[in-house]
Amino acid sequence: MRLFAAVLPPQDVTRELAAEVDVLRKLPGAQGLRWTGRPGWHFTLAFYGEVDDDLVPELSARLERAAHRTSPFPLALRGGGQFGHGRALWTGAAGDLETLRLLADRSEAAARKAGLPMGEHRRYQAHLTVARSRDAIDTHPYVEALAGFTSDTWTVTDLCLVRSNLPKSGVPGEQPRYETVARWPLGPARRTGDDGSAAGDGDHVA
Repeated sequence: MRLFAAVLPPQDVTRELAAEVDVLRKLPGAQGLRWTGRPGWHFTLAFYGEVDDDLVPELSARLERAAHRTSPFPLALRGGGQFGHGRALWTGAAGDLETLRLLADRSEAAARKAGLPMGEHRRYQAHLTVARSRDAIDTHPYVEALAGFTSDTWTVTDLCLVRSNLPKSGVPGEQPRYETVARWPLGPARRTGDDGSAAGDGDHVA
């Protein structure tokens, strides 16, 4: 299955971004872009590609440990940018970017330790893709429009493992379908003591 680790913004934040994207789609030339839908809005932390079913349990166990070792942190959507001469238009992030990068690094390390080939390590840059283009285009109007955008801040509390199902119909513009197959809370795992109270279960090593 085709998998990646991700942070998913809450619905109130995606509503804010949807309103901003509605403005972008009214700009000249916007009809030539392939706009991603709200179900596809996420911060990819580590992309794993096709993962053998036999490796998923080990990957999941190590991602769970990575989540337990990472504290919840504040995040917001902010600004915008592009990759590949306009082939990807995105909004960025603000908040505790250091912890976001740490979680991305741990998500990549979890895969390596589970036996997945991850290629060369690159410094993580937070971005949420809002549109793509097959050809190079001038994205300056869109990037400028996104420059003043900032969403409400939320607290990231989960690390998600997401399955990407690529389009098969051949219909132009069809989007991939995303399915969250696992979700782990950030912060130390909690257990219930004999008296019914919650207690930490100690440190975890990925």
